Amino acid sequence: MKGYKELRKISRVFQDYGIVLTGKRKYDRFDRDLKMDKVFVMGLIFELEYQLKKQLSDEKVEEVKAPAQIIEMLMN
Repeated sequence: MKGYKELRKISRVFQDYGIVLTGKRKYDRFDRDLKMDKVFVMGLIFELEYQLKKQLSDEKVEEVKAPAQIIEMLMN
């Protein structure tokens, strides 16, 4: 049940940023498809870390290109 609560929090944060997580859209690239500046991507990651009370390493954050990657990192 813990995973379900985390997924709901993740979904809510992405929804606040206007990012759709259904279908193939969860694989959209932040820079190319979603046209998000790096600053906003970092803000999104910060908000997700804050909501889940987790922290990702800087190396992992630098290689993030799509919402699905962030979700996978936060759920592991």
